[in-house]
Amino acid sequence: MNTNEPVRHVRQLFSLAGKTALVTGGSRGLGLQIAEALGESGARVILSSRKAQDLEEAAATLRGRGIDVDWISADCSNEQDARRLADEAIQLAGGVDVLVNNAGATWGQPAEDHSVAGWDKVMNLNVRGYFVLAQQIARGSMIPRSFGRIINIASIAGLNGNPPDLKTLAYNTSKTAVIGFTRALAAEWGGYGINVNCICPGFFETRMASGLLDKYSIDSMAAAAPLKRIGDSEDLKGISVLFASDAGKHITGQSIAVDGGVSVVLSTA
Repeated sequence: MNTNEPVRHVRQLFSLAGKTALVTGGSRGLGLQIAEALGESGARVILSSRKAQDLEEAAATLRGRGIDVDWISADCSNEQDARRLADEAIQLAGGVDVLVNNAGATWGQPAEDHSVAGWDKVMNLNVRGYFVLAQQIARGSMIPRSFGRIINIASIAGLNGNPPDLKTLAYNTSKTAVIGFTRALAAEWGGYGINVNCICPGFFETRMASGLLDKYSIDSMAAAAPLKRIGDSEDLKGISVLFASDAGKHITGQSIAVDGGVSVVLSTA
């Protein structure tokens, strides 16, 4: 570090002006919340998910808030489509500074009856898709420019086991894998100037999490958290901007739970 460099104001450290962020699963839910946060901090945002109509609607919402946004439809469970997404995003923006691996799938079935097809569906998107996209973005943009931020979205399901009546073996396994993937990639790519970190959300009221409401009420899940609340439409914004910006330039290989304290209770039970 050059100690003669002027110390930047904290607003400068958190600014993403001049950066481009690619957010998968960015048309709704947690991905859209993260995309909004990065855009509000000055980044140009490229959204991706499978459905063009959903992407167009999400992009229109972000544009209405003054965010510079484009979109590319792609299925990140398919290797060639994930690589195409990376290449098109780099070509569109001239490079990708921040990659948010958020697209995900789940599958509910008892372990003894769990289908291989269901297992593969979850693993292909939640783990292999993260690897393929990170590799292609790094090769095409981050490594040549000696700069990058990769944010992987896991879950507190990757930190702890499940209640016995919640049958999501493949999902939990995939999210544990994402945490290990984050650590290993951070160690290997740090020399390229690439920071790799992981966010582990608890319960947020999203479409993917809606299956939990068949077993548990929102009130009961909030009551189980030390902070007595579930995640809302702002709770991933701060950590996302920290990991993406120079404010987090000395943080890598970390997995942070954003869950109202639920994982703390589970880990001490």
